[in-house]
Amino acid sequence: MAKFYSELTDQLIEFIGKQQIFFTASAPESGRANLSPKGMDTFRCLSSREVAYLDLTGSGNETSAHLQQNGRLTMMFCSFTGSPLILRLYGQGRVLHVGDLDWPDYLRHFEALPGQRQIITLAIASIQTSCGFGVPQYDFIGHRDQLLQWAEKKGEDGLKEYRTTKNQTSIDGLPTGLQES
Repeated sequence: MAKFYSELTDQLIEFIGKQQIFFTASAPESGRANLSPKGMDTFRCLSSREVAYLDLTGSGNETSAHLQQNGRLTMMFCSFTGSPLILRLYGQGRVLHVGDLDWPDYLRHFEALPGQRQIITLAIASIQTSCGFGVPQYDFIGHRDQLLQWAEKKGEDGLKEYRTTKNQTSIDGLPTGLQES
């Protein structure tokens, strides 16, 4: 039942727009693979072959470290309501930081959120859909606001200090490329 695509169709873009959660998966050449859930209004389809998400400050920065090393990234969406479907986007990821020349071009696609630290882009190489028949149904209640409240309370100086001490390397000691000024 799996089907492959070379680019996002209008129907797949519409499906993505209805999802309240997505997952990112990355792995270094050796070390731990990382799978992270993402939420809030942070994901954008920029074209049929490129997507991006606004990455918020968190306890780790694994995806950034893995992308610095090899660029491999998978993003997954799955339907928890309505018709079942799993959608995977495979490709080369890239990390954009505040000082990068194309940061403003990408940031304009997002609303500013407390704690934003970088933008992750994905140049899509392949897309796969599968049935999702085994995915349970859930009702969406709402997004949690604890991360945004935590970031607001920390303030910009506190966030810079936090990222300097907690987000410079992965759990396997790989550099994340994040530089605080």
